[in-house]
Amino acid sequence: MLNWKTGFCILLAGLATILCGCMPAPVSDIPARNWKMSVVTGEDSAWTRGARLFADLVKQRSSGRIQITVYPDAGLAGGNQVNELTMLRDGNIDFTYHSNLLYSNLDQSFAAVSMPWLFTDYAQVDAALSGAAGRELLKETEAYGIVGLAYGENGFRQLTNSKLAVRVPEDMYGLKIRIPDVGLYNSIYRELGATPVIMSFPEVTGALKQGQIDGQENPVDIIVSSRLYEVQNHITVWNYSYDALILGMNKKEYNSLPAAAQEIIRQAAIEASIEQTKLSRDAAKTRLSLLRDQGMIVTELTPDQVKAFRTATEPVYVEWSEKIEPGIQKLWEIRSPSE
Repeated sequence: MLNWKTGFCILLAGLATILCGCMPAPVSDIPARNWKMSVVTGEDSAWTRGARLFADLVKQRSSGRIQITVYPDAGLAGGNQVNELTMLRDGNIDFTYHSNLLYSNLDQSFAAVSMPWLFTDYAQVDAALSGAAGRELLKETEAYGIVGLAYGENGFRQLTNSKLAVRVPEDMYGLKIRIPDVGLYNSIYRELGATPVIMSFPEVTGALKQGQIDGQENPVDIIVSSRLYEVQNHITVWNYSYDALILGMNKKEYNSLPAAAQEIIRQAAIEASIEQTKLSRDAAKTRLSLLRDQGMIVTELTPDQVKAFRTATEPVYVEWSEKIEPGIQKLWEIRSPSE
């Protein structure tokens, strides 16, 4: 099997062919622009760091004619991720990093990437996203007034809670788990016997402190950068769902640009998202020890334990196969049936 580094190279080859020695485009005909980019995560996250790199690359390659200001914590949308995506479509925000999960509110096919226990490693992820179905999914954003410029990464999502170490599906029964406003996750957690609670991410820490919810799910980088270890004492590492990011641009703004500017934007988006993905993967490896140091009880599931959860969520595939376009369902070809 390919290791993740080899798989990542496949992803780059599929998404970044323009990086093969291309020189920056001429900027003499590029109009001046002052744009806004919003991300829902905090300053220390891989999302924000990738967004700032993107802004820096665009500024440099446009000789300063294009300026992009990055706003963390969804500050332009009152902390609401759904509003943030709507504002991108409407042109009130020019760029965002958004999870494919949020895009599934526009088109349920975007949920295909995040089905429960679909991928076992990064090599599988990279092969899927760089393939025909992954490219088709990225282009699907254009039907909704957004140009999908590149895939970044939020990563494999883990579970935190304040009640118990989750090891078997039965441990999930009755837990109130915050989820984003995403139909797929509602299906998954109900299938596991938990009570999913839809909530905007900036509200999560307060809700955990007040006991309104028992836990939440997110990649390790988000758990650390949001300091959720201060209000949660258990984390289950189970890699239950992979979460891609899409660096999206308002389509009307993109189409208003000359070809030279479009090339700068696309190339910078790909390069920044490559680095953002590396940051995300590094954080997944190194930041788990920080959570231990902060006193969290870390439960890492064995392959046999994962198999039990995977079997328990098979009905989710049956349900969602009716909601996802057949061409996009080819992302699932990497998956072998549960034994």
